[in-house]
Amino acid sequence: MRVLIAEQDHANYARLLGEAAPDLEVLTSGDSAELARFAPDCPVWLGQPDLLASLLRQGHKPGWMQSTWAGITPLLADGLPRDYRLTRAVGIFGQVMAEYMLTYMLVHEREVLSRLVSQVERRWDDRPGRTLEGRRVLIVGTGDIGQRVAEFLVPFGVTLYGVASSAREQAPFAEVAGLDQLPRMVAQVDYVLNLLPDTPATHDLYDAALFQCFQPGALFINAGRGAAVVDADLVEALKQGHLAGAVIDVCRQEPLPQRHPFWTAWGLLLTGHSSAPTSPAAMVRLFVENVRAYAAGQGMRGEVDFARGY
Repeated sequence: MRVLIAEQDHANYARLLGEAAPDLEVLTSGDSAELARFAPDCPVWLGQPDLLASLLRQGHKPGWMQSTWAGITPLLADGLPRDYRLTRAVGIFGQVMAEYMLTYMLVHEREVLSRLVSQVERRWDDRPGRTLEGRRVLIVGTGDIGQRVAEFLVPFGVTLYGVASSAREQAPFAEVAGLDQLPRMVAQVDYVLNLLPDTPATHDLYDAALFQCFQPGALFINAGRGAAVVDADLVEALKQGHLAGAVIDVCRQEPLPQRHPFWTAWGLLLTGHSSAPTSPAAMVRLFVENVRAYAAGQGMRGEVDFARGY
């Protein structure tokens, strides 16, 4: 089976795949024109959605495509074909995303940034530290990644709530409500962790009206998609004290333009889309598992429903 790899780190992916599945014939290049020449002869594609979308625009199409991202937005653009099998990266981001969330939750509880200011000012800061125990945490998006984040948070003694496309029973959450209940849910928690995918239903969810529902001491962390947040409304909500702070990993436009208000917004920390980078080794393990399933005509992990967008 011939596999086309379209990745910035294509040489490393080719090496790892060659070691894990030497029976596969791998074609790859850092040159876009050469990738386009290879594409018609490769029924299976592995790579990042922006590069793969470029091949689709040129009229090429695989039998199956494996995205190395959890998100697949570039592949859902108008005019691109959808009559092929598509799988996204699943099961490889849970721990690293949980570590990211915990980092900034603990930074918030222990008031790390304000203590740094105290040190710069040579002012002894002996405020007692706070704890996550007893805090209420809302995970908005309780799929593969959200579930793993919740499991990592359990030992810290928090009460977990979730929001999904529809209400359901799901351990270890005390409640998983539907998306229409988001205003009610944010009003009762100390942390709001957004992990929603980019779909028409998730655009502009976090607007002025929703931020007014937040607890004044709550921290908002967005590691889902930038389109979920109305940027100006978040900046104004922070200014008005509707929430205590925000950690923003994903933005509508990346890199963020120099004049964007996020750069100077009070109480907002930018982390530059660094929350959960793809591990090539883990991605190759998932891909090889899916290759075997694809060859056997079986279901694959992370298969996308184009109608839902994930």
